[in-house]
Amino acid sequence: MAAEIHSRPQTSRPVLLNKIEGHQDAVNAAVLIPKEDGVITVSEDRTIRVWLKRDSGQYWPSIYHMVSSACSCMSYHHESRRIFIGQDNGAVVEFLISEDFNKMNHVKTYPAHQGRVSDMVFSLLSQWVVSTGHDKSVSWMCTQSGSMLGRHFFSSWATCLQYDNDTRHAFVGDCSGQITLLKLERDTYSTITTLKGHEGSIAALWWEPVQRWLFSGASDHSVIMWDIGGRQGRTLLLQGHHEKVQALRYLQLTSQLVSCSADGAITVWNMDTPREEAPQWLESDSCQKCEQPFFWNIKQMWDTKTLGLRQHHCRKCGKAICGKCSSKRSTYPVMGFEFQVRMCDDCHSAIKDEDRTSLATFHEGKHNISHMDMDPARGLMVTCGSDRIVKIWDMMQVVDCGIATGLSSR
Repeated sequence: MAAEIHSRPQTSRPVLLNKIEGHQDAVNAAVLIPKEDGVITVSEDRTIRVWLKRDSGQYWPSIYHMVSSACSCMSYHHESRRIFIGQDNGAVVEFLISEDFNKMNHVKTYPAHQGRVSDMVFSLLSQWVVSTGHDKSVSWMCTQSGSMLGRHFFSSWATCLQYDNDTRHAFVGDCSGQITLLKLERDTYSTITTLKGHEGSIAALWWEPVQRWLFSGASDHSVIMWDIGGRQGRTLLLQGHHEKVQALRYLQLTSQLVSCSADGAITVWNMDTPREEAPQWLESDSCQKCEQPFFWNIKQMWDTKTLGLRQHHCRKCGKAICGKCSSKRSTYPVMGFEFQVRMCDDCHSAIKDEDRTSLATFHEGKHNISHMDMDPARGLMVTCGSDRIVKIWDMMQVVDCGIATGLSSR
């Protein structure tokens, strides 16, 4: 349970302020308590813990509560101090935390799902708790009556969720890589659209209601920004991770996106700069540069008496090309490619040195990150994961919170 304390040097890297240990299994969610030196955590070890910072600088649990099943996710509403815990057995349990954060009383248990609850959002405006589960469903329940209002089933596990309080739109990611947009009503719902772009399971979503942007992170190591408000189908691909992207947070005041992956990488994206959409990949039976046939083009191979080539694609123009015509690699951050990717020779030659200037910064959390929460006003971030460790970071210099909020660095 000891905490490691560090000073706050002027640096452009995250500074580890505290490390909290004590859970006996993976920590599935951790949230910072606004205006308090405190953290709430839930774990596979079936415990809910509220950690408060003592005069010694260490965090110790002021609340240690054990429930009947592993805790898979959490939604905490600070103004009302209501906390909702999703469990492995499919139940959602509501508690009320006391003003001094030393006591927690059970309020209701909601029979939300037939399988593990994967994500959850409490809306005070709607008086609903919306949740997704491994029973391939999203459900919404009334917190006043405790009754189920509606449920929608998918063809795959529902993995993550975001909810717009004003419009009652729910965004649900699933294991197939799709995101479904639903309009929820008290007694019914309608399916608005399905977003397809990832090649792996959706692991994290973040909804930005002001710009009306949806961010998604997936097991294909990529992040996609969906411009819902623009109504033009605009999407931006962001590739800056080597592992599954499991946590996202957009900072509206600084126009930055923070993403975390399973290998502990923390990437901060500059979203306040003009970016280009990655092109759709074109299909062709022969190289669109040298016109040599690809290996399935039997007729042209026979006519020209040549062996077929393997098809590749230029990440900048999207053309179908052979390996010989795409021998070069380059970064292209304006299109989201922070790592070197394949390009045709023409596109590679057209890129200038300034086009390769990175639009993101990369940092190491040095532990598995499955969940992350931020307090932008204080420049703090908390991360947790399967290693049972909770880390609290000073992100003030990384995300320029001091400039954005009018605060000076502490």
